[in-house]
Amino acid sequence: MKFITIISLLIFNFHFEDCFASTSDAYDFSWLDPGKKIFVLQNRRYRKNNKIHLSLGSGITTSGAFVDSFNLSGRGSYFFTEEFGVELLYSKNNGKENSTAESVRNPGGSGSIPFRRIVNEYYGAYLSWSPFYSKINTFNQIIYLDLIFNVGIVSMEEASNVQEISVGGAGNFDDTVENRTAFSWDVGWKIYLTDYIDLRLDILALHYQANSALGVVSNSDDQNWYSHYDLSLGFGVRF
Repeated sequence: MKFITIISLLIFNFHFEDCFASTSDAYDFSWLDPGKKIFVLQNRRYRKNNKIHLSLGSGITTSGAFVDSFNLSGRGSYFFTEEFGVELLYSKNNGKENSTAESVRNPGGSGSIPFRRIVNEYYGAYLSWSPFYSKINTFNQIIYLDLIFNVGIVSMEEASNVQEISVGGAGNFDDTVENRTAFSWDVGWKIYLTDYIDLRLDILALHYQANSALGVVSNSDDQNWYSHYDLSLGFGVRF
């Protein structure tokens, strides 16, 4: 649940009661100063619409008790308006069994076989929605950022030890590599550094169906839903 905690903490940094104000919104305080208007704090300084956004990022996988994984990803997006756009993503993941899996195996003793799935890579297309933006004043420096939600469909490649599980671990087996289609969502924070450069923090999820450990052992079609979560930080450019 640690990725949910991260999402909650970051989202609540936004003052939602003001964030929906558009770039043309103004409040009329003529009763205080006739002829003058005071604009809300959240008027945008950096624009996304009609621009191409490219970014490269790296991070870790936060799911999978028996796997440690790192990723390198590339994104390209285009926003038709300040709120709506499309995005393409490719991620290459490098995962392996961790110390928890080794403890379960208990080499030289009476251990068990950990059933694990390792995502090798994925790519897909997303619809983007960016309804919230904010300014944070830190040490007399204003930080500008947008919150972006993505939903899309992803093609992924994963490797699992289903053969090892099916025969009870007797012998050495290569991982079984399979291609799957997954539903994906992503929450991203675009932090503007200059007119052309930004930081991008993302929490991404993949949800897909595959044979369960019970289905593998019993040679049945018993299916489970699996989830994969990546946390990444990257640099981006806009033009």
